[in-house]
Amino acid sequence: MGQGRMREMQGNECQIDRLTALEPTNRIQAEGGLTEVWDTQDQQFQCSGVSVIRRTIEPNGLLLPSFTSGPELIYIEQGNGISGLMIPGCPETFESMSQESWREGMERGMRGGRFQDQHQKIRHLRQGHIFAMPAGVAHWAYNTGNEPLVAVILIDTSNHANQLDKDYPKRFYLAGKPQQEHSRHQHRGGESQRGERGSGGNVFSGLGTKTIAQSFGVSEDIAEKLQAEQDERGNIVLVQEGLHVIKPPSSRSYDDEREQRRHRSPRSNGLEETICSARLSENIDEPSKADVYSPEAGRLTTLNSFNLPILSNLRLSAEKGVLYRNAIMAPHYNLNAHSIIYGVRGRGRIQIVNAQGNSVFDDELRQGQLVVVPQNFAVVKQAGEEGFEWIAFKTCENALFQTLAGRTSAIRAMPLEVISNIYQISREQAYRLKFSRSETTLFRPENQGRQRRDLAA
Repeated sequence: MGQGRMREMQGNECQIDRLTALEPTNRIQAEGGLTEVWDTQDQQFQCSGVSVIRRTIEPNGLLLPSFTSGPELIYIEQGNGISGLMIPGCPETFESMSQESWREGMERGMRGGRFQDQHQKIRHLRQGHIFAMPAGVAHWAYNTGNEPLVAVILIDTSNHANQLDKDYPKRFYLAGKPQQEHSRHQHRGGESQRGERGSGGNVFSGLGTKTIAQSFGVSEDIAEKLQAEQDERGNIVLVQEGLHVIKPPSSRSYDDEREQRRHRSPRSNGLEETICSARLSENIDEPSKADVYSPEAGRLTTLNSFNLPILSNLRLSAEKGVLYRNAIMAPHYNLNAHSIIYGVRGRGRIQIVNAQGNSVFDDELRQGQLVVVPQNFAVVKQAGEEGFEWIAFKTCENALFQTLAGRTSAIRAMPLEVISNIYQISREQAYRLKFSRSETTLFRPENQGRQRRDLAA
């Protein structure tokens, strides 16, 4: 069981009597896309100690490089793209020429020839990917596809790495003049346009122009460009001619083959053991990676520190669920984590019960909405007619849940005599209660089960 996280709770943030399905309360429009922000002051986020945003990057849109003081989990809901991380101390392993020819190429480039380049590793973004982003690591993203690239981002504001504001996470930009996503002056239900940048800026904006010029060895004209005083494009800009960077093939078969070679190799040059080459992502949407699967009910995939080790440092994990038409995920509770459920496709009815046995949520969750299930609160999900898919971010690197019905449930673990006495039912009724469900976690619709039993009879 994971160690969870250090939390500094004040008052009764998790004394919740009523939950609601939440939607973004603020929209920030940029030249190349949109950022939607959920209200961090809502009691659900105060309880779970996280904040959530959703980014939509248009084709040829480039998200300006930035970092936050808390770790992030990023789920790619739609689209394809690339991303680059600027990890301190890591080498520039992507290069357009051999190291021996680098200096000669630089000299040719400065004289007007073709410019050569070196930079840190670039990673591909695909629908279904979960990316783990350590606190303070700057990163950018670019939409290489023909449809919007949509990412849902959880920021763990109560993580031990965040020593700044726990209520309003701060994002630091390396370029442009974007406004803050979370602010004490944020208006509920408002929309900000590109021209309303207000007090926005980047890490260079407050430095002296001459100091920047001396630090980089460039002219003050270029230094002023870094300060971006006249840049009103927002945090997502459009690249008119497309972005051309050094990157490996994006073929899935190539990536899989390379991963297999890496695992087969008995030798290591030492680089594989550092954060520089750590695996930071996993495609949680792939059916072949499901931990629980039922051809009649759906599938459940878990991503934790065992299959993505970097999560042990972030102290976060994730779960992707797919329920077919009218199927049910067994009533259960999370032992050691809050669960932030975001509807990806379709719709499902979710019921949540608190410690007093009161229903705090009994409603439909639709695509684009989210709800927080506090630690130990009982919850059950049932898909609607069109099925239901969700991604759940969990606030522990090895989040565990205990089912309350089914073959591996708490009820199944108790003796019949105990069940009979605590519920005041006969032994026969207790037997049916305990053994009627043979599934573990995902249940087919009851009418299908009844039809099967009738046929068997």
